[in-house]
Amino acid sequence: MRYINELREGEMVSEVYLCKVKQTARTKAGKSYYSLILQDKTGTLDGKVWDLSSRGIEDFDAMDYIFVSGRVNCFQGSNQLSIERIRKAQEGEYIPSDYVKCTGKDIDRMYDDILQMISRTKDIYLKQLLESFFVKDMAFQEAFKRHSAAKTVHHGYLGGLLEHTRGVANLCEFYCTQYPILNRDLLVTAALFHDIGKMVELSPLPENDYTDEGQLIGHIVIGTMELQERIKTIPGFPVQLTRELLHCILAHHGELEFGSPKKPALIEALALTYADNTDAKIQTFLEELERDKEKSERGEWMGYNRFFESNLRATSKPNVK
Repeated sequence: MRYINELREGEMVSEVYLCKVKQTARTKAGKSYYSLILQDKTGTLDGKVWDLSSRGIEDFDAMDYIFVSGRVNCFQGSNQLSIERIRKAQEGEYIPSDYVKCTGKDIDRMYDDILQMISRTKDIYLKQLLESFFVKDMAFQEAFKRHSAAKTVHHGYLGGLLEHTRGVANLCEFYCTQYPILNRDLLVTAALFHDIGKMVELSPLPENDYTDEGQLIGHIVIGTMELQERIKTIPGFPVQLTRELLHCILAHHGELEFGSPKKPALIEALALTYADNTDAKIQTFLEELERDKEKSERGEWMGYNRFFESNLRATSKPNVK
């Protein structure tokens, strides 16, 4: 298979890709064309079908696996495939796992790290709540391991939600060693639960798009509602502890403009906000370095990035003996 990250300008390509997006648009002259986003596990590729009347262009829809033939061009600094032939791929012509990007870390080992964090939790109510999801709920376990943490920005791949959650919780445990005032059990529990609403906000891979619930309610409120319902099943769960845990979830984006219904009012909520932001931003930067690997390896500037509002470059290698 010719993976998308291997394609070079000027090459002819005949390959099966997942059609992630299909849109009909018009040129300035008023001629209709298809604008596609093609995907495999290495990334995405802009595709254009300029001649819709061609006999080589057969019917297909978004989220179909399609066989395409065309030439790779460079447009505004990125590869673009000018497609001459296209049809739906047949079973046996593709392996679905080739079209879903996956975490590079060991999924079972990361999940075991989360179980170890739960085992270190001393608060009996928070531990029961954590175990009700991560230990006893097998459907939750399987979905959590496979789900992405975002549509595009960071951890947007199979195992991404698990990887991000583990990263945030690890940072929170470290914060507790530096700032003893932090309630470790509250903070780590909030970290492990902070993005569970994304399992409803985003559809499963390979689609990985916003659901109606995600668009209308959002993962912060969805996750809070799920926790509130599960807490009701635990006899004697303290009311004040419920409020504090839910507040951490509701405030974990830090600012109203970033989607948080509340701003942090507890020190644990503040710590969670910074842990979440740190893990997300570092991963976003890593993915940018990976996306432009040739420039990053040569230590060249990679251009302006709108998420960081800065021109990015890889750090020079350390001078060691």
